[in-house]
Amino acid sequence: MSLYEILRHFADSFGLVVIFALYLTLCLWHFRPGAKAHVEAAKHSIFKDEDDVQ
Repeated sequence: MSLYEILRHFADSFGLVVIFALYLTLCLWHFRPGAKAHVEAAKHSIFKDEDDVQ
């Protein structure tokens, strides 16, 4: 069995599971309870310099 076949088998079986778990983790990361302050800061960051223009 060549290295290519071993890596191909890994990618076909476990690679998809790992990528899906990473996707779910990254999508759900901002819903965790400790992220509320960061989400609020990011939500209003687009308007941060708007008060300085006046």
